[in-house]
Amino acid sequence: MTDTHTLIENRPPSVATLFLERVAATPDAEAYRYPVPPAPGGGPDGWKPLTWAEAAQRVHAVAAGLMSLGVRPEERVALAANTRVEWILSDLGVLCSGAATTTVYPSTNTEETAYILVDSGSRVLIAEDAAQLAKAREKRAELPELAHVVVIDEADAQSVEGDPDGWVLSLADLEKRGAAYLEEHPGCVEERVAGLRADQLATLIYTSGTTGRPKGVRLSHDCWAYMARAIQATGLITEDDVQYLWLPLAHVFGKVLTAGQIATGHVIAVDGRVDKIIENLPVVKPTYMAAVPRIFEKVYNGVAAKARAGGGAKYKIFQWAAAVAREYAKTSQDNFQRTGNASVPFALGAKHKVADALVYSKLREAFGGRLRAALSGSAALSPEIGYFFSGAGIHILEGYGLTESSAASFVNPGEAYRTGTVGKPLPGTEVRIAEDGEILLRGPGIMQGYHGLPDKTAEVLEEDGWFHTGDIGELSADGYLRITDRKKDLIKTSGGKYIAPAEVEGQFKAVCPFVSNVLVHGANRNFCTALIALDEPTILGWAKEHGLDGKTYAEVVAADQVRELIDGYVERVNEGLQRWQQIRKFRILPRDLDIEHGEVTPSLKVKRPVVERAFKDLLDDMYAGAREA
Repeated sequence: MTDTHTLIENRPPSVATLFLERVAATPDAEAYRYPVPPAPGGGPDGWKPLTWAEAAQRVHAVAAGLMSLGVRPEERVALAANTRVEWILSDLGVLCSGAATTTVYPSTNTEETAYILVDSGSRVLIAEDAAQLAKAREKRAELPELAHVVVIDEADAQSVEGDPDGWVLSLADLEKRGAAYLEEHPGCVEERVAGLRADQLATLIYTSGTTGRPKGVRLSHDCWAYMARAIQATGLITEDDVQYLWLPLAHVFGKVLTAGQIATGHVIAVDGRVDKIIENLPVVKPTYMAAVPRIFEKVYNGVAAKARAGGGAKYKIFQWAAAVAREYAKTSQDNFQRTGNASVPFALGAKHKVADALVYSKLREAFGGRLRAALSGSAALSPEIGYFFSGAGIHILEGYGLTESSAASFVNPGEAYRTGTVGKPLPGTEVRIAEDGEILLRGPGIMQGYHGLPDKTAEVLEEDGWFHTGDIGELSADGYLRITDRKKDLIKTSGGKYIAPAEVEGQFKAVCPFVSNVLVHGANRNFCTALIALDEPTILGWAKEHGLDGKTYAEVVAADQVRELIDGYVERVNEGLQRWQQIRKFRILPRDLDIEHGEVTPSLKVKRPVVERAFKDLLDDMYAGAREA
């Protein structure tokens, strides 16, 4: 058996080192697969494999190409692209050149993209397409340090009048330059990788702040090398797995998965197109995937809506099967916790077998039929939705971490997972709970600090290495962590009662199959209210059956029937809450929250202050005339 402590302590200085080791160990094994458009005449996408040796050839070419452009160790190379295989190859190329990657969400607007490029001091931008290139062009005068833009989509890499000579080139051009440079300097990549120090900057990830400018989180090479080894040490993923990766790679959650894969050597199927997830799963047939709670909520709501559309009898069967799944999951997890055996009473097992044939087996097929486990992170998953999937045989392992802790600080351990918790710390990570309930972390995954912001760094990072997460939580006697809320998101009513809005929001999502996003409000007020956004396909499907066919989403959500429908779910949630937690009034939003309006992050987390500002008139209206205590 592998000695976990030795594995973590004796890690190499960087993921670039790990990558070269992986290529040497399994050159002909499949590393990545990626979608390729169908031939003229249509048909579905095909998937093309890439071996570790083939990946290495391209990574070396990118690294050498950057060196040929004069990029020096620790200088920043920005990467603005959706999740695709070229993102991973470019990032590894940056790391193998000794430089550091600045990640930029492709959805970031021109103004903020320019701010990140300037603040990071990025010398090169690797841009996905014409849209990303246009942002740099528009702000060219404000970007004196940006020496080159490399465009991934070759057809979009056309220089225009006014561009300095050689300022724009395609990724294919960069790789050609790199191949020529390698002929002249055959060992240059290995030399750069050998020269990397563990404390050297590897990645700058800018947090999408809810207020003010985003902060650049400085993550060293050691952060990623540690994460790669720690993920490997959990045993949750093996070299035989096929992982489906769609998460944004500019986000720390997506990025850490690529580090873990290099250590274990399994296959990653890469496609960041969210609208292709349902289509891709039966083709890729993953054994493992990671997602954010919103995806699981959408799947659950979609299955419920399909059952409802099938008529009353079908919907009753679904509701019965969902209740059986939850009971089965809770019972088996409780028994496993007490005895190490996940057995259930005979009668429950018999009901579960029937429900499996009617409902669960079809759900598993929709995920490709081979899914051993799914990892959920970035925000809290409603326990009721977690129990439903668990009972249906789709085991969702919740994890926890922040950009500042390189993403994966906690994860649920395989069979011993507990829904409603984020599991145990990764090997090598320390945790303690402060007197006020705040979770503090320490370990090799913790950031060096915020780029150029020593005062902001000092606010969260103590001299002895303890990092203040800003989250409130509880540790069980055997080390499982439960997150109760964000410290700054706790609501204190004008009556002095503290409320965790995420808890109430999670309960609402579990009972209402029509909800997309919900925000509970009540700070310094004498009662709680809620802003509720509905899932468009689901509510329009319901509307069609209830005399509202042909109406727009905005018209449907404004209808009295819909208000009455949602009011019923609010009442159901309120029955299980303390009086001061109950939602006394609510408003249904005329549209869903989205990235374009800045109301959710690219990982689909709600930005509470932004939403409260955007819909201030609705909030004020709910409290109009109410006496504030």
